[in-house]
Amino acid sequence: MPETLTAVTDIVSRGYAHPEVLVSTQWVEDHRNDPKVRLVESNEDVLLYETGHIPGAVKIDWVMDLNDPLVRDYVSRDRFERLLRAKGIDNDTTIVFYGDKNNWWATYAFWVFRLFGAENLKILDGGRLRWADEGRELVTTAANYPEGNIKVHERDDSKIRTFRPEVEQHVKRRGKLVDVRSPEEYRGERLHMPEYPNEGALRGGHIPGAKSIPWGRAITPETHTFRPADELRTLYEAENGLLTTDDVVVYCRIGERSSHTWFALTYLLGFENVRNYDGSWTEWGNLVRAPIEKP
Repeated sequence: MPETLTAVTDIVSRGYAHPEVLVSTQWVEDHRNDPKVRLVESNEDVLLYETGHIPGAVKIDWVMDLNDPLVRDYVSRDRFERLLRAKGIDNDTTIVFYGDKNNWWATYAFWVFRLFGAENLKILDGGRLRWADEGRELVTTAANYPEGNIKVHERDDSKIRTFRPEVEQHVKRRGKLVDVRSPEEYRGERLHMPEYPNEGALRGGHIPGAKSIPWGRAITPETHTFRPADELRTLYEAENGLLTTDDVVVYCRIGERSSHTWFALTYLLGFENVRNYDGSWTEWGNLVRAPIEKP
């Protein structure tokens, strides 16, 4: 490990509601050859896996594997089950996600897997960046496994996902809304993150009543790992007035960055009812007569 690398505090010591959903780079190193563990890499850059990945990891392409090719929705139960079996995943397999961009696409895959009732899911804290920073091995050979036997449930969109009509009612009730996009997007100055093409919606701004809490504030920049629970509570509860018992809707542009905040609130702070609006700004910002606020 490079001598100048900032040390990472032990996951259990950080005070999370569910520390078991995070694993360290050393845990992954120790379980790389465990037949009951499957490492899953999911990146924004869908070609990054081929340039080098953790030995034994399989690739989940968020575009081709998780999204229906015709309708803006996720794949069917049957197609999802075939995908997981092709990756060698069994009913008792522990699935560990990691990826680029401080794991925002890893948490997105985690969220989609939970829609289908998948269990035994974990996130590699620090993701691909931390693994590489520590000088750990990356390989280009794709992993292949015998077909798995996992059985997948029908997708349940009722608990952790929400749709436009429900968000409209949430706004009328003055429910808690969290906009996890960049401040520029929240203020309506941009339609996408800085340094990305400024596209995706006809109007800028935010959903009325939403608080701006950019997803990346949950991460310690020097280590790429999640902040301790006390820092997260300061961010979400003390500074922005959220309560663990609140009905909270999170959104971004297409639901991927907001899945990261959904994960932090649900698993690290123990919030009881957080739903991800994956229609997000690409839906809301294109709706005729949809109410929009700007500061």
